[in-house]
Amino acid sequence: MTDTDIDTEHDAASHGEAAPPAAKDPSMDGGGNNPADGDKAKAADASGDKAKESADDTAGEETRKKRRPLIVTIGIGVVAVLIASGLYYWIENRNLESTDDAYTDGRAINIASQVTGTVLSLDVTDNQFVKKDQLLIHIDPRQYVNDRDQAEGALATAKAQFAGQQLGAEIARKNFPAQLEQAQAQLATAKANLAKAQADYDRQQSLPKLATSQQDVDAATAALKQAQAQVMLADAQVMQNSPVPQRIGETDAQVGQLKGQVEQAQGRLEQANLNLSWTLVRAPQDGWITKRNVEAGNYITAGQQIFSIVAPEVWITANFKESQLADMRKGQPVRIKIDAYPSLDLRGHVDSIQLGSGSKFTAFPPENATGNFVKVVQRVPVKIVIDSGLDPNIPLPLGISADPTVTVR
Repeated sequence: MTDTDIDTEHDAASHGEAAPPAAKDPSMDGGGNNPADGDKAKAADASGDKAKESADDTAGEETRKKRRPLIVTIGIGVVAVLIASGLYYWIENRNLESTDDAYTDGRAINIASQVTGTVLSLDVTDNQFVKKDQLLIHIDPRQYVNDRDQAEGALATAKAQFAGQQLGAEIARKNFPAQLEQAQAQLATAKANLAKAQADYDRQQSLPKLATSQQDVDAATAALKQAQAQVMLADAQVMQNSPVPQRIGETDAQVGQLKGQVEQAQGRLEQANLNLSWTLVRAPQDGWITKRNVEAGNYITAGQQIFSIVAPEVWITANFKESQLADMRKGQPVRIKIDAYPSLDLRGHVDSIQLGSGSKFTAFPPENATGNFVKVVQRVPVKIVIDSGLDPNIPLPLGISADPTVTVR
């Protein structure tokens, strides 16, 4: 079949008419097939495929031209949305300062035994909430009961001695002046006797030897000397009893000394009672028991740490960069997220800013005056007090991570 025949059949098919039968070519073989016609058919098919591909390309190009404005419009819309989102984010966050270098903080009170002894009973367990003055442990009190009894006996003895000395001081205030007066009276008597003995002696000396005897003279002489000795003795007694105020003061000093012994004994008794009371270890405030390292039957010493109590008050310590502190002030509102409890929405405020960076208070603060210097951005701890949002059924452990956001303007 020739190209003309093919075109004729194609036109007839397009108009819905039957094509007239082609004339029989004498060059066909016995089966009615001409080899030349096969090659031509293949060439026609290839030409048709190329035409079809060209038509498809033209149609695709027209489709792309129609779609191009829509794609440009969508791209412009996406860019506009991104710009609007970025602008909104900047407006919403331009006055916010946040950090993930923050953690919960609070007060942990170390509980230590103040006396030595064996733990008889342990009345709390790990992570238990305790009230102020609640009993924690009970230490064996027998030694301290014995110390108290001894102190009570020593106090009773000291009080008795003190009372006796007080009575002696009252007696001394009366006896010492009386003793002085008695010595003075004895001195006066001795002087009178001396005057009489002197007169007798003078009389014996003035008499003629025939009017007296040697015995009378010797007796008068001895009486005179005895009277003189009595005067000297009485005078010495007067001198001995003369410092009445001093002697009374000495007695009062002894009273004061015994009073001091009473006070010492009273102090030992109070210390014994205090030691006895310390055998019952009680909670100094409300809080949760942590770091328990004691068991019933343990022998503990004075000063040994046995518990820690975490107080209910919790705040946030946030380590902001120094470049974030320019507009940060006390009282500014803070929104807080806790990593461990994402459902909590805590609100608080800036309580204070530490007057010193964290590195300044380390064991070995940096010394930048010597050697090479590399500038490192410092962080400053900021205390944030939680105002609301806490759940009483969710206690916040100390040291867990937080994300505070401060509204600085």
